[in-house]
Amino acid sequence: MSTASPDTASPDTAPPDTAPHGPTPVAAPWHADPYTNALRNGHGPLFLRRSDGWLLPLDVERWCASADVADLSALHRCEGSVLDIGCGPGRLVAGAAARGHRVLGIDVSRAAVDHAIRLGGTALLRSVFDALPGEGRWGTALLIDGNVGIGGDPRVLLTRVAQLVAPGGLLIAETVRMDVDERVEVHVDDGRGTPGEPFPWARLGSPALLRHARPLGWRRVDQWTAGDRCFVALRRARRT
Repeated sequence: MSTASPDTASPDTAPPDTAPHGPTPVAAPWHADPYTNALRNGHGPLFLRRSDGWLLPLDVERWCASADVADLSALHRCEGSVLDIGCGPGRLVAGAAARGHRVLGIDVSRAAVDHAIRLGGTALLRSVFDALPGEGRWGTALLIDGNVGIGGDPRVLLTRVAQLVAPGGLLIAETVRMDVDERVEVHVDDGRGTPGEPFPWARLGSPALLRHARPLGWRRVDQWTAGDRCFVALRRARRT
């Protein structure tokens, strides 16, 4: 366990503390059978379904595979220790570790965390809004695979991530290809009439993410596409 204070510890030299921080309330939606079953089987179909019936396909096969070219384009930009928020089955945790980073994945799904650990990664059953190891010392935070939508309120999530990374730390987020800025209520659905619990979610294109991020002290340092996926890298202000 690291005893260095967040004010003096560098994310490159201070390994994140991975000790438990007491009982964690785990959100129910990702414990729903459709998501758990899809991860255990390694494939879909799996969707996020809005109340109006609109479906967003979830790429379970890609999540359960190794990091692809687009993933590597994000991992190549990581700096220091890496916190993968909503790590899912752990491909980015494994990919970042293979590149020499100290990395921790967090997820509210037990099936996802177990899968990440089986890959040899370090992962905890936590929400990003719970107490986390190494707060204020992470070199890079990842919000990939739509995880910029966690909690349904981008400003709240971006504020929380700013508390987790070190001053001057990096956030790498994947965004929607269109200029979308919406908050919705969704549930996980396997397409066969087996819905999970409803929960709030957000979908953001890159322009919307930047609009929310700038007033909170984040500045864009990179923006790119890889295949059909879009990414933005933001740096936290050293002083807020």
